[in-house]
Amino acid sequence: MVIALAQLMVVLDATIVNIALPSAQSDLGMSDGNRQWVITAYTLAFGGLLLLGGRIADLVGRKRTFIFGLIGFAAASALGGAATGPGMLFGARALQGAFAAVLAPSALSLLTTTFTDPKERGKAFGIYGALAGSGSAIGFIVGGLLTEYLDWRWCLYVNIPIAVVAVAGAFALLHDRPGHEGARLDVPGVLLGCGGLVAIVYGFSEAEPRGWSDPLVLTLLGGGVVLLAAFVWWQNRAPMPLLPLHIVKDRNRAGCFLTMALATIGMFGLFLFMTYYLQVVLAYSPVKTGLAFLPLTAAIITGSTQISARLMNRVPPRFLMVPGMILAAGGMVILTQMTVDSSYATEILPALLLMGLGMGLTFMPVFATATAGVAPQDSGVTSATVNTSQQVGGSIGTALLNTIATTSSATYITAHLHNPAQRALIAKEGVVHGYTVAIWCAAGIMLLGGLVAGLLVTAKPPKQAPAGAPVPETVA
Repeated sequence: MVIALAQLMVVLDATIVNIALPSAQSDLGMSDGNRQWVITAYTLAFGGLLLLGGRIADLVGRKRTFIFGLIGFAAASALGGAATGPGMLFGARALQGAFAAVLAPSALSLLTTTFTDPKERGKAFGIYGALAGSGSAIGFIVGGLLTEYLDWRWCLYVNIPIAVVAVAGAFALLHDRPGHEGARLDVPGVLLGCGGLVAIVYGFSEAEPRGWSDPLVLTLLGGGVVLLAAFVWWQNRAPMPLLPLHIVKDRNRAGCFLTMALATIGMFGLFLFMTYYLQVVLAYSPVKTGLAFLPLTAAIITGSTQISARLMNRVPPRFLMVPGMILAAGGMVILTQMTVDSSYATEILPALLLMGLGMGLTFMPVFATATAGVAPQDSGVTSATVNTSQQVGGSIGTALLNTIATTSSATYITAHLHNPAQRALIAKEGVVHGYTVAIWCAAGIMLLGGLVAGLLVTAKPPKQAPAGAPVPETVA
């Protein structure tokens, strides 16, 4: 519960401010061009610093960095909630992302090293996977309620009581070995790896407002690729690498990292479209929009805790991941049929339920398989790599699919606007057309993720330990 609370706080903060953003923009006088930094500052720091956070957890000790991350995250949330201007809010969100980069890999690696018995591991990863997959949707629900009934600032203040409970639980319940004495941080690896990730995440976030052909976007993406190539070259030569390459070279882990990235590319883009579709096209209130995501959250939790967690020790992981990605793609195909006056109950709800079940089936075995069999000294950086796949995938998905939607909308409106009196209707139809084109692309990306999982993830279910036998350090 303690670890899951921390993970929930980190994941929901990527989306909880989305619904609050119009209110915050009005209150603090943000421009339309700058408002994206409320989201980007968080994802940029989080995605860019995750590898560093994971290695710090391995060197200093996971429990210590977990508590440090919780306290720092709560302090940054308090600073953001008290913001008196845009700059203060942007800075607080960047701090939140930096502390989340320490907290997230510590949480997952603590889970990996604490629950080693296959049966208990299945339950623990079921809960963790449910919250990791549904945290974004929960963020919409909580954000809508807090914004409508309290104030947008409470979307940040809400982290403080969660962190207090988690810190108290961490001191009382979590156990961990101390860090590795004499180990040193790979400074060139930090500069190359984190620099490359920051450049790529920043490049994709700027592609949304600027366009893919903008010189800054091309420079950032090209520079990021060059830095990451140099990072891989250096990791083969570094005496104490930031990311030991044997972690990525493992076939099952590589398959899990790719599957996670492709799943979040599709899912995060969809969250953006559905938020605007429900609020702008169907004219839902913030609370009603948040509640509309509730079945998706319930389906993710059900798929993760009641299906994946029960089957993980009986079937190979890909027998869960492949059907999960196909189900999620099927839900997206249903959404491609939505119009300007679609019924939520008959056209939107079935799609959300299918997607939720699919994500629940996928995320839990991804987390469990990617972190299984890792040496204790590498569990933090392995956990960070899973989280990096999720975060970078989300950034790419938001920028890529939003650009596709915007371009398709503009083309549709230009082609159909013959009568100026119908401008409002055609504009709304054009927006929905853009969403459906982008959702078709997201469905294709989900199916590609299922193909990757089916071809690369060949791990077998973990064997149950005999009664009375000592529990091994890790499960291969």
